[in-house]
Formats: sequence, structure tokens, C-alpha cells
Amino acid sequence: MSVEIISKASLDFLKKLAKNNNREWFTTNKEAFKGHEADVKAFYNAVMQRLNQHDQIEKLKVFRIYRDVRFSKDKTPYKAHFAGFFSRMGLERRGGYYLRIKPGETFMAAGFWDPNKEDLMRIRKELELDASEFRAILEDSEFKKVWGMLQGDALKTAPKGFDKEHKDIDLIRHKQFIFTKIFTDKEVLSKDFINQVDHSFQAIRPYFDLMSSILTTNLNGESLIA
Repeated sequence: MSVEIISKASLDFLKKLAKNNNREWFTTNKEAFKGHEADVKAFYNAVMQRLNQHDQIEKLKVFRIYRDVRFSKDKTPYKAHFAGFFSRMGLERRGGYYLRIKPGETFMAAGFWDPNKEDLMRIRKELELDASEFRAILEDSEFKKVWGMLQGDALKTAPKGFDKEHKDIDLIRHKQFIFTKIFTDKEVLSKDFINQVDHSFQAIRPYFDLMSSILTTNLNGESLIA
């Protein structure tokens, strides 16, 4: 099969796995799984090749199918999806790209899922000082057409040390700064899917460029990279 498409057979396998999420069924069908896994990994690598035409990717991580059930109430042993994360290369390139393939629930995401406390404070301080560039990107019509609204967990009130009446407190309260885009199964199975994925990832670059600038400088605009 082409490395640039997701096959219906792979989605069908994931549907069957969701209905038979146990070790006995998986062991019986492990060879079939390995085939679909190889096909999907080839697709992710094709996406990475596209990304490297307009960005620089340091690493692709395709996540294992096995679930860590030690601290979960859900004891099903397998993930009924494939997922991969593309890490950007270099200290000056911040943010990352995520893509999950799951029947009826495929989505892509980009941004900052779990910023460390130093990065989170730096972002908040920037937004407190001047959020105009940030808002300009979020409100750009072409950007919104692809990615919609800013998402992610946020505090219910102002973070410690910030004015709850600040005009940009809606942004400052955020703990995550992410965007997501959902795809139907029909879109996933189309020959154009890889183009849609690549186009969407290209569209996030103005956001990544701004956030990278923020996270690699201090409030005076001086570089923090040695």
C-alpha cells in the first residue's frame, strides 16, 4: 500500500481491537497488528518528510499500543488507536505536532500541552505585558479556519501574582496553550488526508514562531540561548 494513505483495513482492525480489548484476542491477531502498525508508521514517516520541507523535526515518536494500567481504573491492556508526536529540532524551535488515528475520533494537535513552570511563567508574563501579537494570530481568519480557538486547561481565577482584572486574564489563566483539529473517518481514508495534515501543521507556524520567540528571550527581548 502507499505510505501516504491510511487504509480502511487499519481502521477496521482498530475497531475490532476496541471490541476485543484483551490479551487473548490480541495475541491471536498480533501478526495482523504488526502489519497495520508498519503501515501506519510508514504514514507517520511520510508526514515527517512533509514537515521537514517547511520545518526541522528532531524526532518522531510513534507511541506503543500497550497501555500503562498501573494507576488507571481502566484496565484494558491496549490502546485502540495509533498516535505519534513530532518534536521540533533545536533550542530555538519550541512546540510540537501530534496526530492520533482512531476510528471516529481522529484528531491532530499542536502547541504546548504541559509547559514547565518556568515556561508557563514566561508566557504569562509576556501576555501580561502585551498580548496583542498573540491575539492577532488567534484572531487571524485563515488561522481560525484551520485551527479554531485556543484550547487547554485554565485556572478558574487569576494565577498568583497576576491581576484578576487584567484585560488579558482570559489568556493568562491558561495552563495549556494548544489547538486541535478533528477529522472524520472519510477524511482519514481519503488520498488527500496527508495533504490536509501537512497544510494544518504549516498553518500553525506563526503561532510556533511567536511562542518560540517568547520562550527564548526575556521580557527585554534579550536571547536566553547561550
